[in-house]
Amino acid sequence: MRVSGTTKAGGVVGSASTRSSSGTQGTGALANVRTIADVQNVLGIPSGEFTPRVRDAIMKLMGEVDHLRQELQNQRKRLNQMEWEVDQDVLVPCLNRRAFVREMSRILSFVERYGLPASLVYIDLDNFKDINDQYGHAAGDAALLQVCEVLQGHIRDSDLIGRLGGDEFGIILAKANQADAEKKAEMMAEIIKACPLVWEGKAIPLSYTTGAYEFRAGENPAEAMARADRAMYERKTRTRAANGR
Repeated sequence: MRVSGTTKAGGVVGSASTRSSSGTQGTGALANVRTIADVQNVLGIPSGEFTPRVRDAIMKLMGEVDHLRQELQNQRKRLNQMEWEVDQDVLVPCLNRRAFVREMSRILSFVERYGLPASLVYIDLDNFKDINDQYGHAAGDAALLQVCEVLQGHIRDSDLIGRLGGDEFGIILAKANQADAEKKAEMMAEIIKACPLVWEGKAIPLSYTTGAYEFRAGENPAEAMARADRAMYERKTRTRAANGR
């Protein structure tokens, strides 16, 4: 049973004439009704049967219901918090791989159903192993954190970032075709290169190789990620060849 309304002067349920003789009032529930007459009308209790004892019992019951409702709301908040924590990467402030793949499935459904463009940018840190070997894993963690924060600061609210594992990140770009994704990937790589990691007073350059891929209707997340990864790897191979490595 849900009784709603606003409290008005001249007939307020919480007035002295309506207080329970036992001292139990159900404060939250009382705020949801206007007068004793409202309670009586909603419950359909004849006037002759709506005695003070019945009234007090109803007020007590409404208080208990209100308490249970509040407990349910608190439980929902805690559950939402737990779900959010489960989706987050353990190291950096973005989605973990499981949550990222789940969101990619949702985006792919929109692509297939509505024909809207969307793309995936695959990002791989070039010198992550060197940073770990030369400066330690704490420096490597700091590099991942900095890169994630840089990426977060240069995407739209509709875009999503996930850490796919190790030094690899993925960005889902909503309403972005292949050309848009390639342009965004280039911009991200340049921004990362322009923001070296400062570790123990020394600037450590960071560089990423990116691969952009526009989603196709009917494919699954594994296929899309494999194609974006392939685009990134091919680009890394060309860069190494151009640099004579």
